[in-house]
Amino acid sequence: MTDEVGHGLKSLDTALGVLAFMARQDGPLTLSDIARGCGMPPSKVHRYLASFVTARLVRQEGRSGRYDLGPEALQLGLAAIGRHDFVNSSADGLPDLAAQTGMTALLAVWANDGATVVRWQRGLSPTVTSIGLGTTLPLLTSATGRIFLAYAPQAAIRPMRETELRRAARQPALLPDVPASSAGLETLRDTIRAQGFASVDSNFIPGLVAAAAPVLDWQGEAQAVVTIFGVDPANILPDSPQVRALLDYCAACSVVRAA
Repeated sequence: MTDEVGHGLKSLDTALGVLAFMARQDGPLTLSDIARGCGMPPSKVHRYLASFVTARLVRQEGRSGRYDLGPEALQLGLAAIGRHDFVNSSADGLPDLAAQTGMTALLAVWANDGATVVRWQRGLSPTVTSIGLGTTLPLLTSATGRIFLAYAPQAAIRPMRETELRRAARQPALLPDVPASSAGLETLRDTIRAQGFASVDSNFIPGLVAAAAPVLDWQGEAQAVVTIFGVDPANILPDSPQVRALLDYCAACSVVRAA
């Protein structure tokens, strides 16, 4: 007896359906949650999950026992994102953008752990920083993260937004330019969307300034974010040649213009 259906395997299709269900959720799930969501007996789901844990596609949290996507799932996601046309087309011109602005340029996408750097191009004057490929940037205190705050689907960023907002409420110095409240973030979001870019000064990363803008899909959502950063605060002013070049670059990579 075989579980082959057409040119595929029924059992594999079912297993991938479990992963796909988990990927659509906002966070870790119990075995019962997954079984109910997939319409399968918990014992059957448990067998699939055990194999996924072994393959590191899924991880199980020690104390709660909940399941979430694992590091290999992240790598698969990053690889797929890295081959997406939005990413590749946005990355192609980074050397020219870095040369034109004289600033280091990076490209980030939203992955499981947040705004993740997937491309990097050093500027004419290399900037000393710990940021590099694979770095995850904060949502509320980085120019890159703030673009995702303004233009990403809100369901995707909500868990990180709430976590960082609670931290900022306890430590107001972490968010020096915005009230650490939902209303404060809404005002920040409206301001970013009105000007089409986000910037942060050296109050966030000592010695560095940055400006970021979105690469938008046909729904007006950020598929990627392009960020330029350096040391001169004049380079991130709204009317600076560097910000103008950034906005023009992202508009050329986008399906729709930021608004």
